[in-house]
Amino acid sequence: MNETAMQLILAAIVVLPLLGSVAALLPAPPGLKGKGPEQAVLRHGVTVTGAVFVLSVVLAAGFDQDDPSAIQAGTDVSWIPALGIRLHLGVDGVSLPLLVLTALLTFLCAIYTYFAASSRGETPGPPVPEGPSAKAFVALLLVLESGMLATFAVLNLLLFFLAFEMVLIPMYFLIARWGGAGRQAAAWKFILYTLLGSVIMLLGFLLIGIKGGTFDMVALATDNGSGLTRSVQVTAVLAIGLGLAVKTPMWPLHSWLPDAHTAAPTVGSVLLAGVLLKMGTYGFVRLVLPIAPEGAHELAPYLAAFGVVGIIYGSLACLALTRTGAKGDLKRLIAYSSVGHMGFVLLGIATLTPTGVNGALFANIAHGLITGLLFFLVGSLKDRTGTTDLDQLAARDGGALYGRAPRLGGLIAFGAVASLGLPGLAGFWGEMLAMFGAFRPAEGLSRPAFLTFMALAGFGTLLTAAYLLLVVRRVCMGPRAAEEPRIPDVRGYEFAAWTPLVVLTVLGGLWPAALISLTDPAVQKLLTGGR
Repeated sequence: MNETAMQLILAAIVVLPLLGSVAALLPAPPGLKGKGPEQAVLRHGVTVTGAVFVLSVVLAAGFDQDDPSAIQAGTDVSWIPALGIRLHLGVDGVSLPLLVLTALLTFLCAIYTYFAASSRGETPGPPVPEGPSAKAFVALLLVLESGMLATFAVLNLLLFFLAFEMVLIPMYFLIARWGGAGRQAAAWKFILYTLLGSVIMLLGFLLIGIKGGTFDMVALATDNGSGLTRSVQVTAVLAIGLGLAVKTPMWPLHSWLPDAHTAAPTVGSVLLAGVLLKMGTYGFVRLVLPIAPEGAHELAPYLAAFGVVGIIYGSLACLALTRTGAKGDLKRLIAYSSVGHMGFVLLGIATLTPTGVNGALFANIAHGLITGLLFFLVGSLKDRTGTTDLDQLAARDGGALYGRAPRLGGLIAFGAVASLGLPGLAGFWGEMLAMFGAFRPAEGLSRPAFLTFMALAGFGTLLTAAYLLLVVRRVCMGPRAAEEPRIPDVRGYEFAAWTPLVVLTVLGGLWPAALISLTDPAVQKLLTGGR
């Protein structure tokens, strides 16, 4: 495929959801007919997100896998000359997998929402006081998708900041308007934390842009920090890293995440865990490592330490939620598990080695697939039982989901063992490579310290296995009481929405080279500035 066609496809991927969000708000979107206006606008969401996903697959098919370190489908035109801002887009082996993952998860969320609403005969999510409209829901979903895709496609620091911020408002309203109990407080906590971090991150971007003489990420990465003094690099990494750490989220800046996940509607949780968290870790790899390598080297041990604390803390919090009588919420538990899993990603990045960074990028994709699936499953379980409280699920069902809905129970067990890192599934490789990277970190980093981090991370994997197996035992296993009726098992539209995630989780576990062969050359180039 020629470069011009690739450029047009990438531009369409970023812009099409934004145009689709405008069309969703029109009185009658052209060409959409259905049983009612709500079905029509939900179908519009499926159509737009489906088109974006197809374009992302075409882009991936046309991507030159012989040179994944090169920026491909690149567009670089002047946008705001007075500020030196250029409209610079492009993808490489680091950003392409995240772009496709974003398009896939958003499409699956649109399918799930459309058929779930059709089967219930109502708008997405639980009713709220003013009765939120399907038009607003679809428009917000599409704006969110556009911002997420742009984050992985732009190659200008200021454009990255705009895309990074673009996702906040739609996610705020998805939580505040379509969420469950405590949605208003959770939404405010989400946006205040992330906005504060973003303001500090912007200061870091301005410092780099002014001192480096450009906001172009490719040019800055090629310079590999040569135009920035050590003190500037350390200051910039502190500012940028703080903003990225909030979004990741890194302990102790994680406290917005459990509340947001607990209150968010199902599709909000899927996209929050599957994509928004990855925007933070992607920023560390795309921005911090190549643009300010001395600053990254100076602060890498602290990043690793915070990541490892997050692994242990997240696992212990999940174990506490599994205790009988703790009133542990299943969505809250998965949110805390994400703090632990993203700790492995931070540890891999902090090693500053190709092995560790490739492991971090692999763990990013695996976490998006597996945790996206888990939030779909927990949302479906709540629709059937009316609760995600572990004590109520165990008491009401006798811990017998296998007996009441065997396919749903089997999928929850599959998601749990994939999340704990079972060999042969995608969750295994990223965490293993992150620990391998910690075994032999980059030159100049303290090997005894990183060996300690590796040992603690290994202990974290044991804690992860413990709480996830406890969840499976309490929710899925045990004899079914005679008076307990069966609940609906996996429906057709749920099977359609979840199967791609299951298949890709298995495929990633059995054929990790498919992803690593894309990321490794690009990682090598980012770590060396192309030398």
